Amino acid sequence: MPELKRHTPETVEECITSEQYHIFPGTTVTVCLLKLYNGHTVLGYSACVHKEDFDLDKGKQVARIKAVQEIWALEEYLEANRKHVLGITEEDHW
Repeated sequence: MPELKRHTPETVEECITSEQYHIFPGTTVTVCLLKLYNGHTVLGYSACVHKEDFDLDKGKQVARIKAVQEIWALEEYLEANRKHVLGITEEDHW
């Protein structure tokens, strides 16, 4: 039976080849764009309700966490699709 990939924080991070951030002028909206090994991109964002509470580093951190969560969802989908194509059932896998 083919080996299925187990995802870890490290394997998800390995998917990322570059990252960019954008803060929209006059707002507290921070966007993180992560480019993946296959050229696909994912986005995460953060926003602060009160401008006086805005912290750029915290905004970037939250936006990146949300973008990485998108990668987890994509990787899990790919693995589920691979199981389907290979005809692997939950009983076979576990």
